[in-house]
Amino acid sequence: MTPSPKSVLLLGATGTIGRATANALIAGSHKVIAPVRPGSDISGLAFTVVCPLTQASLSAIMMEHACDAVISCIASRSGVPAEAYAIDRDLNSTALHAATNAGLANFVLLSAICVQKPKLAFQHAKLAFEAELRSSSLTWSIVHPTAYFKSLSGQLNRVRAGKPFLLFGDGELTACKPISNDDLARYLVKCLTDPDLQNRILPIGGPGPAITPRIQGEMLFHALGLTPRFKHVPVAMMSAIVSGLSFFGKVSPRLRDKAELARIGRYYATESMLVWDNATGRYDADATPEFGTETLADHYKRLATEGIADERGAHAVF
Repeated sequence: MTPSPKSVLLLGATGTIGRATANALIAGSHKVIAPVRPGSDISGLAFTVVCPLTQASLSAIMMEHACDAVISCIASRSGVPAEAYAIDRDLNSTALHAATNAGLANFVLLSAICVQKPKLAFQHAKLAFEAELRSSSLTWSIVHPTAYFKSLSGQLNRVRAGKPFLLFGDGELTACKPISNDDLARYLVKCLTDPDLQNRILPIGGPGPAITPRIQGEMLFHALGLTPRFKHVPVAMMSAIVSGLSFFGKVSPRLRDKAELARIGRYYATESMLVWDNATGRYDADATPEFGTETLADHYKRLATEGIADERGAHAVF
């Protein structure tokens, strides 16, 4: 039996994953309502409502459009503490209160797999809202995706320019099962109607096997038809940068934020984006679920063929 279409309030519709999720909702015959702040880039989006993202305005929109559910794809762009708590925790909390007041049934949250080993401000902000959502009266799904294709494509232009692919350590320190925008979007939409995906925390990756940064580099060179060349960056150098910025950040808010960005970069350079097994104290690729069909190699081939690169803005490490 095909589930009935839902009226879904989509938060974060102007972002990369948000746009993919909007397309997946429409493909599933669901109705999309996307509240966005004034000044947002709404090009290509025909279902937006420009308004302040307050509890009152969100509640009014939910009731006006008889919404059944919320899918939240919002996330802080930089990960610095003030922005992380304002977006990942507080704005999601505002939406949850609005959804509760409006009598909605479901809330699907796009979070991140890295919160399973929290060391950074944005991870603690995400966890704070996850706890609030789990204790709410709504049916919830908390999705913990592994690495995005976009986050693993930042070295495309430097490799195109004849430069080596940068590796932290030996390039085998970490591994992930990256998932495409479209596959992740379809998974988020599936959470609306699949009881097996509800009231659960859901780690999810793309098609395996898990790949290391060295393998990612080899894939990229192959897609571009180039001979692999690597340059190794000591992790200790990143730690030294973090220490220096943290010291001077005691007197400079700007450097304090830079120190947090450096900590984020070091985290992703040293921690795998796979399910963490507390019993063994190791990341477990076999325990990391897989979903979808598109691989990172497919993504690299498309970028190489089209002559474009993923722009990551504040998320860039290289």
